[in-house]
Amino acid sequence: MRVVVGVDVGGTKVAVRIATLDGEVVSDHQWPADGWSATPAAKAARWLRSLLSLAVPADHEIVAVGVGAQGCDTQEHCEALAAAVAALGVHATVVNDAALLVPAAGLDAGIGVIAGTGSIAVGTDAAGEVLFAGGWGWVLGDEASAPAILREATKAALAAYDDRRPDDGLMRALLQHYAVPDPPALARAVNDTPTPENWGPAAVAVFEAADAGSTLAARVIDEAARGLKLLVSQLIARGAIGDTVVAAGSVIVHQPRLADRFRSKLADFYPSLKLRLLEVPPVAGGVILALRRLSPQR
Repeated sequence: MRVVVGVDVGGTKVAVRIATLDGEVVSDHQWPADGWSATPAAKAARWLRSLLSLAVPADHEIVAVGVGAQGCDTQEHCEALAAAVAALGVHATVVNDAALLVPAAGLDAGIGVIAGTGSIAVGTDAAGEVLFAGGWGWVLGDEASAPAILREATKAALAAYDDRRPDDGLMRALLQHYAVPDPPALARAVNDTPTPENWGPAAVAVFEAADAGSTLAARVIDEAARGLKLLVSQLIARGAIGDTVVAAGSVIVHQPRLADRFRSKLADFYPSLKLRLLEVPPVAGGVILALRRLSPQR
């Protein structure tokens, strides 16, 4: 059977979708994204080729692949990785993982925003040039990602503690999540292991604290939404086209408070811009990109 393949490599997992040349889904697979790094391109290409060998039966012919890859943050990098994959015998279109969202939503133009393990915004200008904003990692940025929300919430809770302000519930939620007795122990629990695996899961506690009435937690989430709006603003200022922002990622999809605040901030600045939460797996966009290699007008 001749097939196309969509691949979505995120910060924590990789999804693979196999489809016929008519776009009919044959199978879906998902694994941890262990060992993934977008650089160097040759090594990343070998990782992807091994993944395809694992996912696609030997009696299937891979005609084209559409890859959305975390860490491909420039057009040049994406092109270099596509060339490295082609050198291994597979014709591929490679984009940043956020660039899967717009085609997955069935749109030709728009801005894709991911807020999950990391965050980034991707769009295109009228000439087709790919534009990126954000995606600098959870230590420096990644606003509205799970690790960044934990980072900002911990800073806010510790600052309130230093001011000797009464805890409004945020500190308590963080202490409970990390099972530690006091603010110094919280600082150690966060600082000693500065990884997405340690920081990310605690973001849920921040949202729970906000829902329970914590003003500090609500402020952290509001600032996260403002950070996403800023990414969109930066792309629009550089010529990004489209009237829809398509959002995906574990945080924004599963936390309505963040999505609602993001939607509100977009409406304040760009009344004609719609926010749409992606309702299908982003890997569907990879299949669309693969099919477009076969039929550019598609």
